[in-house]
Amino acid sequence: MKIYKPTTPGRRGMTGIDYSVLTKKEPEKTLLRANKKRMGRAQNGRITTRHKGGGRKRLYRIIEFGQPKLDMVAKVIALEYDPNRTSFIALIQYQDNTKSYILASQGLKVGDEMICSEKSPLKPGNRTKLKNVPVGTMVYNIEMEPGKGGMMVRGAGTTAQVLAQEEGYAQLKMPSTEIRRIKNECFASIGTVSNSEHRFVNIGKAGRSRLMGRRPTVRGSAMNPVDHPHGGGEGRQPIGLKHPKTPWGKPALGVKTRSRKKMSNKFIIKRRIKNK
Repeated sequence: MKIYKPTTPGRRGMTGIDYSVLTKKEPEKTLLRANKKRMGRAQNGRITTRHKGGGRKRLYRIIEFGQPKLDMVAKVIALEYDPNRTSFIALIQYQDNTKSYILASQGLKVGDEMICSEKSPLKPGNRTKLKNVPVGTMVYNIEMEPGKGGMMVRGAGTTAQVLAQEEGYAQLKMPSTEIRRIKNECFASIGTVSNSEHRFVNIGKAGRSRLMGRRPTVRGSAMNPVDHPHGGGEGRQPIGLKHPKTPWGKPALGVKTRSRKKMSNKFIIKRRIKNK
């Protein structure tokens, strides 16, 4: 964690990530592509997600979430920053000299070797099938369907724990505390996602948030009645409702939004613990 000296009001309390552990190099050109910004708008140009817009220009790094090369040893040649995600990424080179980016695991260093195999050693960064992972092991970048590539547990500092193996499924405790079943033919990476200090970062000032593409958020109670259900009243007033609403009149807090008919509901053993 990097702590700044309070040379200005915006610097007071500001913290950042220590990037000195990363390799000082330009990103791999063959693994970059343009990333056109949508600014929270749909194809018809209408805003579908508020408070998005602006920000720095970013090139997208093509990440290998799946396992295209089984049983081939790869070597870590660089640890890099990715502006499109919270974790660090690792540039690896296979034995056939092809390169690719993967999510870096906690503790990964330049020069380390890793392998993706149906039954690989339980070493951080290695990738293997869930059926070969012992109970209690921490995993990340987990597939939901065999062969589709990692889709879950990819944020900085996140990890899931294998709780049990039974009837062709592995029971995993997710970072949200939800317990769910995943087919044990799915692949997962061993360890924890890198950059675990990300959750402690203090943005410090509004300008830094704007550079991230976040626009200001206005309280509903500060609006007029025509703009928000919480708006109106002389002076500062409470929302006047038992429960808060969205600008479109739907309940905002403590309401389940997951579809009851969602196909994957049958795989959830225990729902996540709600924040009070």
